[in-house]
Amino acid sequence: MKVNNKIKEIREKRGIVQLDMAAALGVSRQTMTAIENMKYNPSLELTLKIAKYFNLPVEEIFELVEED
Repeated sequence: MKVNNKIKEIREKRGIVQLDMAAALGVSRQTMTAIENMKYNPSLELTLKIAKYFNLPVEEIFELVEED
């Protein structure tokens, strides 16, 4: 199983700069880059912080998909 996310898409639609989002969440810009590029899955705590930051349900940001 793999976790995909729409963080970059949502952030850009809302005009949020990656550095500002990272600062608001208490992580580095590099961490946000890795999460957005799906090279790193955030912890449950950070996942919930991201959902709260966007004021969206987790399911609208993250998707669990089966790998081929």
